[in-house]
Amino acid sequence: MELGIGMFGDNHYGTDGIPQSPGKRLNELIEEIRLMDQVGLDFFGIGEHHRPDYAVSTPEVILAAASSITKKIKLGSAVSVLSSSDPVRLYQSFATLDLISNGRAELMAGRGSFVESFPLFGYSLDDYDELFEEKLELLLKINNENPITWKGKFRPALNRQLVLPRAVDDHLDIWIAVGGTPESVLRAGKHGLPVIFAIIGGNPAQFKPLFEYYKNVYQTFKHDMNKFRVGVHMHALFGDNSKEIAEQYYPIYSAQMNRVGRTRGWPPYQPQQYEAGRTRNGHLIVGEPNESIDKILYMHELFGLTRFSAHMDVGGPSHQLLMRSIEIFGTKIAPTVRAALKVASVKEENIANKKGG
Repeated sequence: MELGIGMFGDNHYGTDGIPQSPGKRLNELIEEIRLMDQVGLDFFGIGEHHRPDYAVSTPEVILAAASSITKKIKLGSAVSVLSSSDPVRLYQSFATLDLISNGRAELMAGRGSFVESFPLFGYSLDDYDELFEEKLELLLKINNENPITWKGKFRPALNRQLVLPRAVDDHLDIWIAVGGTPESVLRAGKHGLPVIFAIIGGNPAQFKPLFEYYKNVYQTFKHDMNKFRVGVHMHALFGDNSKEIAEQYYPIYSAQMNRVGRTRGWPPYQPQQYEAGRTRNGHLIVGEPNESIDKILYMHELFGLTRFSAHMDVGGPSHQLLMRSIEIFGTKIAPTVRAALKVASVKEENIANKKGG
């Protein structure tokens, strides 16, 4: 199972309620990605947003900067809002990133959890579903064909047009982000695309039917199960002491829940929601290494994961807190999780061999 980090580039907020400058946050972010690579994490993803509480609107620019100071870590979006993007330009940007990073680029396409990009780039929310469907089809066609001939509703037609440059080995790794709708799961399974589920509320076990549905669709369309990949994206922050990190993080996390909630009609975020989220059956992984290891392994057992993504900057924890959290994840949590999964894999293989004999 791959272990990595997703971020949205949340700005840190001062006691006056004003976010820090985006430039400061972006430079901190580059330092954080460098550390992720140094401690041996498998991947990093950064989201696209067009709001004052986030510093990143163009993930590919951040990732290109990070590619020059990292060596092994995969670099991807989390997510790129495909519905309000031009698939041709998006492919070109990530193919370029793939080339300069020596094949480490990933593009995670999604509809996004916010809608500011639609009016910003001249799209109507009335076309929300149609936009994503059409643009995903075009993006996948570009990834598989060159030159390309294509005609759709929302973009000028292409007639034997070359789309350049091409990604390494003429293939860009494209993921789909899913919030929890069966339609999204069906679409991803039909195309044989790897999926990451955003579990950012409630009991994770409630998502199990969607995971099973995705696997069934994937198999129904006869995709290669050796290439089957599925992951989860969960809000997380790691510290040396469970009580201390929980207390430090609560005001930061709750403030962001309330900033978002005010635009969506949510009631104020409560301490009991936070504590419920931190339990075994909750959506938060906020604590010290051992309890975090147990919960990540539980997620793997529950869903059969090939990837776990810790969304680590919700609300804008300080750079110092994030750097320590990354260090703990890479040096204490990840090695133990990998070792436990290796032992489990050997046991399963031995059992299978005994049955076969």
